[in-house]
Amino acid sequence: MLEEVERWLSRRSWSVADRPPHRVLAAKQRTGQSISVVLPALNEEDTVGDIVTVIRHDLVEQIPLVDEIVVVDSGSTDRTSEVAARAGARVVHRDDILPRIPAVPGKGEVLWRSLLVTGGDIVCFVDADLREFSSDFVLGIVGPLLTDPEVDLVKAMYDRPLAGSAGQGGRVTELMARPLLNMHWPQLAGFVQPLGGEYAARRSLLEQLPFPVGYGVELGMLVDALHLVGLDALAQVDVGVRKHRHQDGQALGRMAAAIYRTAQLRLARGHLVRPALTQFERGEDGFEPRTYSVDTEERPPMAEVAEYAERKVA
Repeated sequence: MLEEVERWLSRRSWSVADRPPHRVLAAKQRTGQSISVVLPALNEEDTVGDIVTVIRHDLVEQIPLVDEIVVVDSGSTDRTSEVAARAGARVVHRDDILPRIPAVPGKGEVLWRSLLVTGGDIVCFVDADLREFSSDFVLGIVGPLLTDPEVDLVKAMYDRPLAGSAGQGGRVTELMARPLLNMHWPQLAGFVQPLGGEYAARRSLLEQLPFPVGYGVELGMLVDALHLVGLDALAQVDVGVRKHRHQDGQALGRMAAAIYRTAQLRLARGHLVRPALTQFERGEDGFEPRTYSVDTEERPPMAEVAEYAERKVA
C-alpha cells in the first residue's frame, strides 16, 4: 500500500461514534448547510418504508438534521411509491425529472436526475433494499461533511454478511473493483467499500461529475472525485453492518461488466470492442446463451444541464 494511502487511512477513516449526534447537529446549525437524503428505488416495497421511517424519526423528528427525504422511483411495479410516501418521503418518479432527456434504466441515471429534484447542500444516497436499517448510515457519512470543510465526499464502510458468514458479501467488490482500483488507481486502495451505495457528498462536487447510468456509478464517481478534488477530500466512516438482498451470480456478472466498462473509459476514453456480456443458463437442451448489453452511456455533469442552471439562478 502507498504511504500516502496509509496516511489517509489514519487521517480520513472514522467510526460513526467519533461524531456524536449533538456535535453533528451543532455543526449543521453553525454552518447552515442543508441535507437531502435520496433513496433510489425499484420494487423495494418490503424495505423502503422502514428505511424512511427510521430516518424521519431519528434525524428529522428527534434531531433536526435531515431537511428532506426523497425517494426516486425508477419504474416500480409494486407498492414502492405508496409505501415510501406513507412513511413520510417525497416520492418523485424518474421519468418526470428532466423529461427532455428520455430516461434509461440504471441506478446511476436515477442518482443523476435526483440532483434536479433536491435542494440540499449535502446529498446523501442510501440504497432502498437495506434491512435492519440504522440511522447511523446517514449520521455517520454526513458528519464529516458538516464538521470538516476540507472533506467533499464520504463513503460508508461496513461488514457485509452473506448466508450467515461475516465479510462474505461484496463479491463484485473483491473480484472486480478492488483489483481494478489497486492496479490503476492505487490512491483509492484504502476504501473498504468502494462500490457501497451509501455515501454523501457536497452538491458542489456532485454537479461537476459525470454519472455512468448503470452500476458503474459508484466506481466512476470515486475515480472522478479523486481527480477533481484529491484524495484528502475523500473519507470513509464505519457504520457497522449492512444487511440487504443479495443478487445471484449472473446478475453480479452483469454488474461487473458495467463496472469494468466504467473503468475502461476512465483509463483510456477508448471504445469497447463489444459492449456486451454473454452468460449461460441451463435449459431443456443444455446450456443456453443469454447476451446482455453493457451500460456504455454516461450523463454529463449536472452543472452543464440548462434546466439545472436555470433552477440555480431562480
